[in-house]
Amino acid sequence: MPAGPTFVIVGASLGGARAAEALRDEGFDGRIVLIGAEAHRPYERPPLSKDYLQGRAERQSIFVHDGGWYPEHDIDLRLGTAVAAIDRNLRQVGLASGEAVGYDKLLLTTGAVPVPLPVPGADASGVRYLRTVDDSERLRETLASASRVAVIGAGWIGLEVAAAARNAGAAVTVIEAAELPLLGVLGPEAAQVFLDLHREHDVDFRLGAQVAEIVASAGAATGVRLAGGTEPGGTVISADVVVIGIGVAPATGLAEAAGLDVDRGVRADAALRTSDPVIYAAGDAARAYHPLLDTYLRVEHWSNARHQPVAAARSMLGQDVAYDRLPYFFSDQYDLGMEYSGYVPPGGYDRVVFRGDVGKREFIAFWLSGGRVLAGMNVNVWDINDQVQELIRAGRRADPERLANPDIPLPETVTGA
Repeated sequence: MPAGPTFVIVGASLGGARAAEALRDEGFDGRIVLIGAEAHRPYERPPLSKDYLQGRAERQSIFVHDGGWYPEHDIDLRLGTAVAAIDRNLRQVGLASGEAVGYDKLLLTTGAVPVPLPVPGADASGVRYLRTVDDSERLRETLASASRVAVIGAGWIGLEVAAAARNAGAAVTVIEAAELPLLGVLGPEAAQVFLDLHREHDVDFRLGAQVAEIVASAGAATGVRLAGGTEPGGTVISADVVVIGIGVAPATGLAEAAGLDVDRGVRADAALRTSDPVIYAAGDAARAYHPLLDTYLRVEHWSNARHQPVAAARSMLGQDVAYDRLPYFFSDQYDLGMEYSGYVPPGGYDRVVFRGDVGKREFIAFWLSGGRVLAGMNVNVWDINDQVQELIRAGRRADPERLANPDIPLPETVTGA
């Protein structure tokens, strides 16, 4: 067993694995204990709703490291192990088994959990959520024989599942409470692009719709009943499979019970320190101060889970850290690939500028406020995201007409302070 201090990481996720790797890369030779409730070693989540769900990626490809990496780097990996409590006074975590593991410093990479749909019938067989590799494998098996799929929620996961279901040959209905898919993320200007895309692939949308119940027969889901409408008792959407994708919530239960500052995530400073100076938080569960954006931000996407825990690991080692990477995410649906960088608070933009051909879905969209670029999304336009991010980080005004002109290099669209 390594000598020196003990660093415990709760959450054997991508974030937990990346933090453990960074600690060793930075020369930490103490004990590292990486604890995860799942039986699988740390893996990446994006393939679960993309290539792995569609059977286009091997299982081995989703894991962060091969199985031998952890013992080779003296990582005490505890799988299938639930953490029951954090004792800040004794500086130890209590496991569900009754064992206590002491720590000198503790990192929480506890992630997020799907938000359940609170309607009758939600526990019927044939109702699926998508968060874990087990979820993805069950859903893939189900889609192979499904003829009708209902997806509740038109966020990124919902739309990616809809695309996978259509590619598997199932008829798909997407049910969404908002008037457009991705409306809260993209606004009406760019959200329409994704609605048109899926409609071209014969996905039926029920927008502005509320779910009253999941209809079941003999305990198995047979459809989704919508609230209101003209039909007595509400419209019923027939389905063999119902996938619920209405969002995730940060897994903050351990932090709350331990008395840490929690506000829509485990609150942390720019160095990823929580309200306890020896406890850190990163990834989906953390709501950390972003020095560039001057706000506390919780980011649920892969890039944040990949990079933020590395910064947390360096901070745990006493290095001067201020995590300021821009939020970034990507999606693949049918023949559309996109990347999005930046952050737009709700109602925080006053203009969207398109550069390229929106009809052909080969364009870049920019969200502006007061002439400054807050975020950018490149759709089927590649090797440009670094320039988009530089434009956002510059924080300077851009000329909308120059921004919309694909013949003008992006660095030359900036005009003022």
